[in-house]
Amino acid sequence: MAALRFRDYQGRLILLTDERREHVLLHPEMRRWVKSLGSVLRTPERVIRSISDPSAELFYVWKTRTKVGPKYVCAVCIFKRRSAFVVTAYLTDRVKGGETLWPRSQP
Repeated sequence: MAALRFRDYQGRLILLTDERREHVLLHPEMRRWVKSLGSVLRTPERVIRSISDPSAELFYVWKTRTKVGPKYVCAVCIFKRRSAFVVTAYLTDRVKGGETLWPRSQP
């Protein structure tokens, strides 16, 4: 299977490679949400620049119904000079600290 290609809320091209998709799917609670990563990137509620890695941006969307209760779906992307890719995605209770890049709405 070829890498999936998504556009984020700024129109930037982001790849999800087979290897990274398999990494995300190691977590059974993400099986339903891996198909929604394009939507998370395209219409995030919040985007935060990582404190530990300035090339990483965390895209968040709140979901009221997941296998483990209400959670944020978080997609972590790395932006290099000429490329961008999803590193991981997971469910979380809270938004991490860092510089807010996109405050679309407050859930």
